[in-house]
Amino acid sequence: MAVQQNRVTRSRRNMRRAHDALVAGNPNECPSCGELKRPHHVCPSCGSYSGREVVAQTSDIDLEDDAA
Repeated sequence: MAVQQNRVTRSRRNMRRAHDALVAGNPNECPSCGELKRPHHVCPSCGSYSGREVVAQTSDIDLEDDAA
């Protein structure tokens, strides 16, 4: 069983945990629709990335034609 040899002070313990804080996200504005989105990700509201549409939205797809 591991037993520490010397006590870790509050200062050293807190210095070790200095990098554990959560960082807030950095959202960017989508150039096509203006909604906030994560950088280097497809826009969830319009489905575009880098100025072109890469994901078709469900409102644009006619489901009756695709089922046949």
